Amino acid sequence: MKKIVSLLVVLLLVWGVSAVAFAGEVEKSFWGNTKEGAPIYLYTLTNDNGVMVQLTNYGATVVSLYVPDKEGNLGDVVLGFDSVSDYEKPDPYNPYFGATIGRYGNRIAGGQFTLDEKTYTLAQNNGPNHLHGGLKGFKDQIFEGIPMKTPEGPAVRFKYLSHDGEEGYPGNLQVSVTFTLTDDNELKIKYLATTDKPTVVNLTNHSYFNLAGEGSGDILDHELMIVADNYTPADDTLIPTGIAPVAGTPLDFTTPHKIGERIGELIREEGDDPFRGYDHNFVLNNQTGELALAARAKESSTGRVMEVYTTEPGVQLYTGNWVNTRGKEGKLYGQFSGFCLETQHYPDSPNHPDFPSTVLRPGEVYSTVTIYKFLVEE
Repeated sequence: MKKIVSLLVVLLLVWGVSAVAFAGEVEKSFWGNTKEGAPIYLYTLTNDNGVMVQLTNYGATVVSLYVPDKEGNLGDVVLGFDSVSDYEKPDPYNPYFGATIGRYGNRIAGGQFTLDEKTYTLAQNNGPNHLHGGLKGFKDQIFEGIPMKTPEGPAVRFKYLSHDGEEGYPGNLQVSVTFTLTDDNELKIKYLATTDKPTVVNLTNHSYFNLAGEGSGDILDHELMIVADNYTPADDTLIPTGIAPVAGTPLDFTTPHKIGERIGELIREEGDDPFRGYDHNFVLNNQTGELALAARAKESSTGRVMEVYTTEPGVQLYTGNWVNTRGKEGKLYGQFSGFCLETQHYPDSPNHPDFPSTVLRPGEVYSTVTIYKFLVEE
């Protein structure tokens, strides 16, 4: 599903830094130092409607996202922290809030995959499996941030070189993630990557949304629709076992349902339940690689609506099943305090030849786009 374009386009898009002055504001401010003393910055993008997103180069992370409700009041709709030191703390204290995930979002079975007859071994950091890039994935890497003004709106481009062998992955991977805030109240994320050796790549963003406002309670009354007739059933370690219809299951969001309406059907009362709620990959109906609607969520009390568009073939719905931490202003974030819609290729794709490929080779460009668009309805 990734688009392959010429290396000339890579040089222009991945590493080009020129910008023209356009509408909207972008500000860069010092945010603090890591425990090793590296400087971390906060980038604030504001569009002409007053919508604001704050991002940091620590993990190319979405920190805050202020969007209007039906009364015109702005509210922060993503979970996160107030300081760099909080983002440095490990999961479960920081369950990937807002982070760019790489090199491979989601799980790889047994921490191994074979590419061109060579087997690569990765960290087993989620039971027997590899999760979200390993022990020090992209969420804990420091990106170079480049603030820009573009025809679409204020933006920041984050760049990172993931060296050959990092977390067990082959190839020097040049990564660019560009966040743009448009005047249509869209947060547009553009991912680009190139490699000098065959490798696998699956990038996503791990923002937790609560359209009533972060820290305001659970998300079980949010109404959700996902444009997917199928999903990938998983074993007890959350590794896919194939593809199956959502019809007749609690995963059928082809028409809008409240997230909490059938969530209890997924929770076992005995044993170590790996789900505790939704943590499932949906096979989107759009498999063309072109931008299309993937999901739509609505919170009735505020009237806030979020639409998700993506070029990716899948989306992971996660309902914050294991979240238990203090967030912004000391607010308690508990189970179901936010939901994620992580656009992606499928979990464990390197070990499933029948799934859309995540292989990237020299001379190719990994290129995907995801848009989170915010609207208001009465």
